Amino acid sequence: MRRLEGRVAIVTGSGQGIGRGIALVYAREGAHVVVAELKEHRARRTADEIASEGGSALPLAIDVSRREQVERMVAATVERFGRVDVLVNNAQGMHAHKPFEEITDEDFDIFLISGLKGTFWAMQAAFPPMRRQGGGRIINFVSLNALNGAPGLADYNATKGAIGALSRTAAREWGKHGILVNCIAPGATSKRTIEFFERNPQMAEHIREQRPLGRLADPEQDLAPVAVFLASDDAHFVTGQTYFVDGGAYLT
Repeated sequence: MRRLEGRVAIVTGSGQGIGRGIALVYAREGAHVVVAELKEHRARRTADEIASEGGSALPLAIDVSRREQVERMVAATVERFGRVDVLVNNAQGMHAHKPFEEITDEDFDIFLISGLKGTFWAMQAAFPPMRRQGGGRIINFVSLNALNGAPGLADYNATKGAIGALSRTAAREWGKHGILVNCIAPGATSKRTIEFFERNPQMAEHIREQRPLGRLADPEQDLAPVAVFLASDDAHFVTGQTYFVDGGAYLT
């Protein structure tokens, strides 16, 4: 349907997993996609996939835990395409699960800086061009774990909860500028999730049994369409919301 024809979208963490899925589908819907990824080879790989399908992509090696690089990402987008219509803040540093009492400051900062601050910096950087052009869409990533207190993830959970609060505040303040801010809480299968379930097959089967839809998700088929909706004209009256795209995990 080419629902994003001619729009310019930045997708962070789009070298693999969920971000890659969104970037590919955005391009198929007609968007110019900025593939922002920590590893340059991953950014180029996704951009090459988009180009092979006839799409438009700009690969950028960006560390979202460094403010100057986040600002450079937005500046490079405006320089290349003249505008920023959609910002998808998907990138998030990770570390292994740890009990609450064993989490160090360094552990916490991996999540806090790449997740919360990286999202905050990108939103601030995208605000001037979005306001200048009369509007835009920001899609941030949160997690059901922030609500259910999943064990071993205290710092991750706190970061995702804070991103949700940040998003709701921006939705209130920036609505008058035509900037809509929403969140997705995904249940998609990232590369990291696949590797975890390969090591823990019983856990994977347990999750499948607990979810009403009875399966794990696919980033392109299950999650990207919701990100397309939020970036499209169909969502012109939607802001400050969180969409749980998790096969019903929210209910369990």
